[in-house]
Amino acid sequence: MSKIALVVFKRVFYSTCLLSISIVARSQINNPPDTATALTLDQCVGYALKHEPLINMAMVNVAIVRATNAINTSGWLPQVNISGSFTHYNTLPTGFFTDSGKIVNSKTGVINTVTPTLQVTQTIFNPALLYAVHAAPLYVKQARQITDSTKIEIIAAVSKSFYSLLNTLEQINIFKEDTARLSKNVSDTYHQFVSGIADKTNYDEAVISLNNSLFSLRQATESVRPQYAQLKQVMGFPPLKQFNVIYDTLQMKSDIPFDTTQQLQFEKRIEYQVLQSTKQLQLQTINYYRHAWLPTVGAFFNYENEYESNQFSNLFANAYPFNYEGLTVTLPIFTGFARTNNVRKARLQYDLLDWQEVELKSQIWNDYTTAIANYKSNLYNLGISQENTGLAKETYDIVQLQYLQGVVPYLNVITAESNLITAELTYETSLFQVLSSKIDLEKAMGIITVNPQ
Repeated sequence: MSKIALVVFKRVFYSTCLLSISIVARSQINNPPDTATALTLDQCVGYALKHEPLINMAMVNVAIVRATNAINTSGWLPQVNISGSFTHYNTLPTGFFTDSGKIVNSKTGVINTVTPTLQVTQTIFNPALLYAVHAAPLYVKQARQITDSTKIEIIAAVSKSFYSLLNTLEQINIFKEDTARLSKNVSDTYHQFVSGIADKTNYDEAVISLNNSLFSLRQATESVRPQYAQLKQVMGFPPLKQFNVIYDTLQMKSDIPFDTTQQLQFEKRIEYQVLQSTKQLQLQTINYYRHAWLPTVGAFFNYENEYESNQFSNLFANAYPFNYEGLTVTLPIFTGFARTNNVRKARLQYDLLDWQEVELKSQIWNDYTTAIANYKSNLYNLGISQENTGLAKETYDIVQLQYLQGVVPYLNVITAESNLITAELTYETSLFQVLSSKIDLEKAMGIITVNPQ
């Protein structure tokens, strides 16, 4: 009997130690020594919107688009250039003139000439610049929409990772309670065995159940760290820093309801909005090629200060300035049918966008129907699992009391215990599944809000 007593003591001691380790591990995760940071779901989302690399890259792309627009439209401003030339004649050119009815030739010009030129040009009309002006706000709009799309993806990813982590933490609490119950069962069955009330198989079965519960507790505890790592990744949180997640269970339950009678509106989806901006840009491209036959008109002003001398040492002794101004007009007459083919190509590309819109609507509808079906199914499962949890707890308490009174065999206790922990785990999983499916539904319907930065 002393050997069995020692085994019992070891089983209970190990379960108590593992339970303590689990609590310590949870404490270290929730209260890391190098930081006092505690974040709710909203705070995690807010942090991600400021620090997540993909969002910041998208915001940089918006700035790049603005800079590109400024470059493309800079042609409307006056263009000022300074140029210069130096000419040295080894042999002066020959000129011809008439002297007393005879044609006479003579060397003309100056050996050294320096001509600095100030040139100012101003575009009056240019089809390409006109297109750049009309397209510029559309490019900015599209870049902002892409940024919003990235933010929506991050909000959904952070929320679902947060719920997944909470599910594991709640499962740890359930396994702790289960381990505590089973540890007591091991002790009770041992004493019943010693007293001759119960069979040794009851004690063995109690130990097996405890070992299984300890394994599940350890497995859930070990999975917390990688889930924190996943949450940090989608948040853009420094990997080596720690933080605690805090949450209000009552608030989460109050967030579950969703008005499923709302109608799907395609235009609320950010992907649909991006496609509409792309179509508007394509219309601008079509208009540009349609009006590419229009002339390019510009004005210019040149000021030249010419220096001439046969002696290089006296080259800058005298200046001979002059200036002139004028207009330039370029009208394309024949471009090898490039303009008409560009118009045709641009229209075909617009037709392609129309088909992409048809495909996108089909995809959005599929996302919506899948998301609302999952939400309704998970919501129903939550109600059933909540009822089952209450019934399983009541059943376990009754069966445990009946076993202690010797009315039912220990197998009934094992069955009731198994049903209880299954019901509790199913309830917690259903709770976070319905919250995650609500995120998917809101995303599918395009109603996830993006906080302005």
